[in-house]
Amino acid sequence: MNEVIDMQDQAITLDRIKALFDGYGTAFYGSEDVTQTQHALQCAHLAEQAGEEPALIAAALLHDLGHLLQASSQTQDMRHQEVGASALATLMGPEVTEPIRLHVAAKRYLCAVDAAYYDTLSQASKNSLALQGGSFDDAGAEAFIAQPHAEAALRLRRYDDLAKDVQAATPPLSHYLPMVERLRRA
Repeated sequence: MNEVIDMQDQAITLDRIKALFDGYGTAFYGSEDVTQTQHALQCAHLAEQAGEEPALIAAALLHDLGHLLQASSQTQDMRHQEVGASALATLMGPEVTEPIRLHVAAKRYLCAVDAAYYDTLSQASKNSLALQGGSFDDAGAEAFIAQPHAEAALRLRRYDDLAKDVQAATPPLSHYLPMVERLRRA
């Protein structure tokens, strides 16, 4: 656990984000067949192709930054969404950090309101859903959708689910970093 705390204490900068993707991002994304960086780039590319605003494209790129900031575990959910959103809060506004914070809850919501959604998830995503608390009950679903940025988190979640294609071609990280820089808090 000290490793997580030590890593979180380091300031988040654009250079650090690039270094995290260049380093830890080369590891596979859980038990998926793509790396963390491939997953992030695919997610951002899908959002960009869909015509999303720059803030959601940046959120798509950075949604799993928490995984790169902490030691990951296959058997324990370490709330990567909270770690990433909290770390980015000093750098980015809520239009970026809140969809990141809510993207796991969005999966739980979609499983609660759309019976067919669960069947679209990869096995790794189904496994992590169990670690993340499973589908919301009715009260949890209502509370989720009432939050600001919930709709953006749902869109991010859909891109996240699709961003696991080993054959997908995307722009490089350098394509997205200037967008992240423009969104950076002054």
